[in-house]
Amino acid sequence: MPFFKDRNCYLKNYNLSLTDKIKAFNYKLLALICLIVFIGIGTLYSAANGSWDPWADRQFMRFLLSLSVLICVSMVNLRLWMKYAYLFYGISFLLLIGVTLFGHVGMGAQRWLNLGFMRLQPSELMKIALVLALARYFHGVTLNEIRSIRSIVPPSLMMILPVALILEQPDLGTALMLVFATGAIFFLVGVEWWKFALVGTGVLTAIPILWTCLHEYQKKRVMTFLNPENDPLGSGYHIMQSKIALGSGGVLGKGFMESTQSRLNFLPEKQTDFIFTLIAEEFGFLGSTLLILLFLSVIIYCFYIGVISNNYFGKVLATGLGVNFALYVFINIGMVSGLLPVVGVPLPLVSYGGTAMMTLFFGFGLVEAVYINKEMVIGRNGSIDDE
Repeated sequence: MPFFKDRNCYLKNYNLSLTDKIKAFNYKLLALICLIVFIGIGTLYSAANGSWDPWADRQFMRFLLSLSVLICVSMVNLRLWMKYAYLFYGISFLLLIGVTLFGHVGMGAQRWLNLGFMRLQPSELMKIALVLALARYFHGVTLNEIRSIRSIVPPSLMMILPVALILEQPDLGTALMLVFATGAIFFLVGVEWWKFALVGTGVLTAIPILWTCLHEYQKKRVMTFLNPENDPLGSGYHIMQSKIALGSGGVLGKGFMESTQSRLNFLPEKQTDFIFTLIAEEFGFLGSTLLILLFLSVIIYCFYIGVISNNYFGKVLATGLGVNFALYVFINIGMVSGLLPVVGVPLPLVSYGGTAMMTLFFGFGLVEAVYINKEMVIGRNGSIDDE
C-alpha cells in the first residue's frame, strides 16, 4: 500500500500574495533549523580553540546567504517548481558531467567545479534535483501505472545516471544517499514489495563484482570498519579517536571548549565529518541526545508538511527532502560512532562547508513552499487548464 493515498487530479485557482505567503510561513521549522546551525557555529568556535577564525565566522556568513536562499525559494509558487523540476535536474546533471571533464581535484577526489569566487559541488545539488524530478514524475502517474515495471524504469534511470557519475569522482557516500533516497520515495509512492526484494537479491548476488569495482581506499575503509584495531595509527586512526572522544564525554560532557581530543589535535576532521564527536565530548550523552532530537524534530516536520499537503507533488517533495535530511544524520552519526564505514558525509547544518549548507537550505525552502501552498490542488500536468 502506498504511504500517500490521496491523488488529486484537479487544479484549484490558488494564488497567494506575498503578504499571505509571509503569514503562512512555518516559522517553527525555521527556528529549529537556525538553532541547529547556531549549535554548529558554536562548535566550530570551540574547535578553533575559542576563535571565530577560520571556521565559525565563514560559517555564519554562509548561514546568512543560505537563509536568504531559503526565503526566496519558499516564496516561489509551488507550481513553478513543479514546472521546472526536470530542467533543474538536467542542469545539475550537466554540472556533474562538467565535474567529470574538468572538475577541481581536492584530497584525491574530483568533486568540485572551481567558479573562481567559490567551489561548487554539483553532487550536493543533485540530492535536491533528484527529489524534485522524482516528485514531478510520480505526480503525473496513477497508482496502477506505478505498479507496472515499465513506469519505474524512467525514475530508476534518473537515479542510476547521476550515481554512475558520482561514483567516478569518487564519492560513495553521496551515491549511496541518492540510491537510498530514491528507494524510500519508491516505497512511499506505492512500489510493490516484491520489486524491492528482487533488487535486493540482485545486489546481494552482485556483491563480489561490486567489491572489485571499489577503489582501493574504499576497500580499505570497509576493512577498517570491520576491524579498526588492525591499523590503529593508520587507516583505523580516525574512527578510533572518534570513539575515544564519544566515550570520554560521559553523561554531561567535559564542558564547552574543554575537549581534550580536539584541543590536542587527536581528533581529525573535527570541523567537518567528525564534528558530532566533538559535541559528544564537550556536552556528553545529554547534549548529543538533544541534538539528535532537534534533527528528529526537523525530519518529523518535513513528513508532517508532506502529509498535510493537498497536492501529490508537495507530498512526495516534502517527504523526499525529509528522507534526504534523515540520511545525512543517520549516515554521519553511524559513521563517526563506528556503526557504518567512513564515507565522507557531513553532519547537516553543523559541519563546516558551503555547498552542503546552501543546498540544504534550498531544500528547506522547497519544504516551506509546500507548506505555504499546502491548500493548492495541482493536476497531473500542473497546468491551469487541467480542470
